[in-house]
Amino acid sequence: MLSFDLFLPAFLTVKDGFILTVLITVASFALGQVLALPLALALTSSRRSLRVPVSTYTFLIRGSPLLVQLFIVYYGLGQIDLIRHSFLWPVLRSPIYCAIFAIGLNSAAYSAELLAGAIRQLPAGQWEAGQALGLHRVVLLLKIILPQAYRAILPAIANELVLVMKGSTLASAVTVMEMTGAARVFVARTYAPFETFLIAGTLYLLMGAVFGRIFRFIEMRVAIPGR
Repeated sequence: MLSFDLFLPAFLTVKDGFILTVLITVASFALGQVLALPLALALTSSRRSLRVPVSTYTFLIRGSPLLVQLFIVYYGLGQIDLIRHSFLWPVLRSPIYCAIFAIGLNSAAYSAELLAGAIRQLPAGQWEAGQALGLHRVVLLLKIILPQAYRAILPAIANELVLVMKGSTLASAVTVMEMTGAARVFVARTYAPFETFLIAGTLYLLMGAVFGRIFRFIEMRVAIPGR
């Protein structure tokens, strides 16, 4: 039976994981976007030695569940002696950093394919015109190609941020007490799943709405005048 008396305790419990959820979401998304650019450039490269490994990576990541990837990172990397004795181990032995790493790698694969697709859709004449004007390839890429590509996929990047936020709920599977993990602990203690997950779902909904607003503001700022 629905108990309104449990809403406040449920909120106080779930909010403890709110900051951690925001941290995992933002850090994972940022990592994914940083990795997506070089991966996208490799996907659009004419060099097979660059294109094939990255295509294989994105195929494997996009074709397997995020939860499986999270388990591989959290439980699997620790079994490799090279990693256990490297400078990465102090970071990767933390479940929070493992969650950020796994979710970030997953987001990078999807974002790289989005960006690569946008780059492929640009007219080839832009590359030829830039080269004819004597522009260095790096300058042409940074000043002409990438601004157009990112403008085209900005709504899709906003959706990717929301998907990363949803993916952060899996972090509780590796003992990270973000909002979903905190909610599950509270449910186990009070047997009140409806009240608890209604509060958690509302907070996720509000977070997604804020992210959407931020990206809509960015879209308005970078929109081409008159379009």
